[in-house]
Amino acid sequence: MGLRINETAPDFTADSTEGEIRFHKWMGDSYAILFSHPRDFTPVCTTEFGAVAQLVPEFEKRNTKVLGVSVDSVDDHVKWKRDIETVAGTPANFAIIDDTSLNVSKAYDMLPADFYLPDADRTPAHSATVRTVFIIGPDKKVRLTMSYPMSVGRNFAEIVRALDAVQATDGEPIATPANWVPGQDVIVALSLDDEQAEAKYGKLDKQLPYLRYAKQPEQA
Repeated sequence: MGLRINETAPDFTADSTEGEIRFHKWMGDSYAILFSHPRDFTPVCTTEFGAVAQLVPEFEKRNTKVLGVSVDSVDDHVKWKRDIETVAGTPANFAIIDDTSLNVSKAYDMLPADFYLPDADRTPAHSATVRTVFIIGPDKKVRLTMSYPMSVGRNFAEIVRALDAVQATDGEPIATPANWVPGQDVIVALSLDDEQAEAKYGKLDKQLPYLRYAKQPEQA
C-alpha cells in the first residue's frame, strides 16, 4: 500500500547538493514538492529537472520548497546540474538528495516491496518506478501524489496548477472543478447547506442541487 492522501509524509535525513537535509525541519512551515527520478544523466529526467529550475520563482511565490530525489550520489548530482542548467537556461536553484541507499524511495513506497535492486551496475530500468511527485502541506501531510511511467515526461504546469488547487482548498469547505485555474469559481462542499454557503461565500451559482459554484475566496 502506497502513501495515502492525508498520511504524514515520512521524515528522513539525507545528504543533498545543499548539505544534509532533515526533511520535516527543512520544510518548516512551507509546502513541499518532492519529485523523484530513477537516475541522473537520463534524457527525460534532465528535461524535467530543467522545467523545475525554470519554475523555482513560481514555487517560491507559493511558499513551496522543491526537493529532487535521484538514486545517485551528490557528486553525480552536482555534475548533472550543469547539464540541467544548460537545458533550462537558468540556474538549478533547488536541492537534489542522494538516495543511493533507496531509503527515501522505500519510505515513500516508490518501489515494489520485493524488488531486487543491485548495488552495482544499476540501470534506470531497475528503479523505473521512482517517478513520483508528492505535494506535502505545512502540517507534513500528503496532499497529492502523481506517478508516471518512464516514457512520459511530467507536465510541471499541471503540478503548479494542482498546487494552486491544493492551497486554495486547504482548510476551506470547497473543491475545484475539472480544469480549474486560479480565479475561476470553486465548488461549495455539501457539508454546508445553501444558507450557510451563501453566508460564507456569497451568491451561489446552483447548476444542480449538489453542484453549487461560488467565487473563489481570497486567501489570507
